[in-house]
Amino acid sequence: MSFDYNKLRGRIVEIFSTQSNFASAMGWSERTLSLKMNGARSWKQTDICKAIQLLQLTIEDIPAYFFTPKVQRIELEHKESA
Repeated sequence: MSFDYNKLRGRIVEIFSTQSNFASAMGWSERTLSLKMNGARSWKQTDICKAIQLLQLTIEDIPAYFFTPKVQRIELEHKESA
């Protein structure tokens, strides 16, 4: 399953101005962040805990920022034609 990180991207820019600044705060390279944001690498529980602190979020925010399923374009096109 793929996840939609658009809300997370927005919060990163809101708090850190750039994804590069956020990656540095996490102790990662920009490449590592890119792989996680694009679904090529998974977010570890420890990553999520650190990220919510840095992004000034709460535990209750985790599902919306890290576990929103990505809606497939094919599903949308099918629903629109129905």
